[in-house]
Amino acid sequence: PIYYVNDKPHIGHSYTTILADVLARYHRLLGHPTFFLTGTDEHGQKVQKAAISNNMSPQEQCDKTVIRFQELWKKLEITYDHFIRTTDKYHINAVSDILAQLYSNGQIYKAEYKGRYCVPCERFFKEKDLGEKLLCPECGRDTEEIVESNYFFKMSQYQQWLIEYIEQNPKFIQPDFRRNETLGFLRKPLEDLCISRPKSRLSWGIELPFDKNYVCYVWFDALINYITGIGYDINSANFAKWWPASYHLIGKDILTTHTVYWPTMLKALNLPMPKTIFAHGWWLVGSYKMSKSLGNVVNPLDMAEKYGVDAFR
Repeated sequence: PIYYVNDKPHIGHSYTTILADVLARYHRLLGHPTFFLTGTDEHGQKVQKAAISNNMSPQEQCDKTVIRFQELWKKLEITYDHFIRTTDKYHINAVSDILAQLYSNGQIYKAEYKGRYCVPCERFFKEKDLGEKLLCPECGRDTEEIVESNYFFKMSQYQQWLIEYIEQNPKFIQPDFRRNETLGFLRKPLEDLCISRPKSRLSWGIELPFDKNYVCYVWFDALINYITGIGYDINSANFAKWWPASYHLIGKDILTTHTVYWPTMLKALNLPMPKTIFAHGWWLVGSYKMSKSLGNVVNPLDMAEKYGVDAFR
């Protein structure tokens, strides 16, 4: 995946990236044409919040933090073919084009929204999906109620298609129990996806081409990196060569976004699905997920310095 630039990388980021590197090296050794893409996710509320607390602009926050990822991948001998930043001009232009295309095709509409929002996860939840204390089901922290007008992507219309696609393509989501998690999620009615944030609440994002008072929801922007990073909207020959991707390697916390949001977005764009989305588990400290926002992380640079890169890998 691409990683958030609200803080420095930890061992969980290294794990997924080393897995991808092992796969890429293996296929290159066998003479298979291989393209390994990674990078950084640089828009959204968490980045804006980190920038404010560090007394700098969001772009400065991104420019400062991205170096830590690039230096770590160099230290760990990661052989990526391209490193994408979602603040790259070509990516912003492509996202804007996609939004305009979906809007003109009637796939995006405006409506009022009421829901509970988790800032660390940058996700809306309905009250019925939360417990008595209204805590985020992903990270366990407080959610806040938000009522506002927003733009929505007609994700719900693809629910039956997606269920059938997953059932007919058993290798699409791996391992099997992750596929079952997604099918379990799809047993409940799928709602349309809120894909905007008003600038009055969040200014750091890609402006909607059809309404300058809003920016694009960070997840809608970030997922598109998988196609812009290989030439979508810029280099059609390159894009045709590398898409569909053989593997998306992700952590289980972003399973829904990759196996529900992303396939429906691709379907709306008439693009083929990635062949496999593989979701691994979390690194735990005791019984807690290791995460930057919980502050219980292991620094991979320190470990690589102490034990050597090969031992660390």
